[in-house]
Amino acid sequence: MFVRPAEPADEKLLWAMLYEASYSREQGRHSPDELRDVPHLGHYVEGWGAAGDLGVVGGFDGVPLGAAWLRLFDPVDPAYGYIDADTPELAIGVAPEGRGTGLGTALMTALLDAARDTYDAVSLSVRLENPALRLYERLGFVEVEGSRKANPAGSVSVTMVLRF
Repeated sequence: MFVRPAEPADEKLLWAMLYEASYSREQGRHSPDELRDVPHLGHYVEGWGAAGDLGVVGGFDGVPLGAAWLRLFDPVDPAYGYIDADTPELAIGVAPEGRGTGLGTALMTALLDAARDTYDAVSLSVRLENPALRLYERLGFVEVEGSRKANPAGSVSVTMVLRF
């Protein structure tokens, strides 16, 4: 397994991992390219490498199979797990063949270790039925009171925060 810092050249991989993370296939999308036209998703990746962006890429045998990244959002154009303008929101995606291998945990651990040096907290949004919810809880994320809301897929998501 490898984990390395994400670079601007990894933007295509981030789009692919956003496709996985957003359950886009279940919503009838056929390609990560379709996310570019979905404003509430596209801003997670569009122009990756801007000031404040931080991320990691990982996989096996030199093949990237996942990424975890975070960005700051503006209150005018917030993301799903928006807390405030000083708290970046984390996104993570792992390709199906990388799931259940410990890659997601390794990506989260590496990203959070790096984020501690720059930020006071990190937020995320997760579907209540997503198995990753338990990982987030193990890493110290807690549910933001009153944050449960319906998501575009027709289920319920919750915002969580980890304060360093």
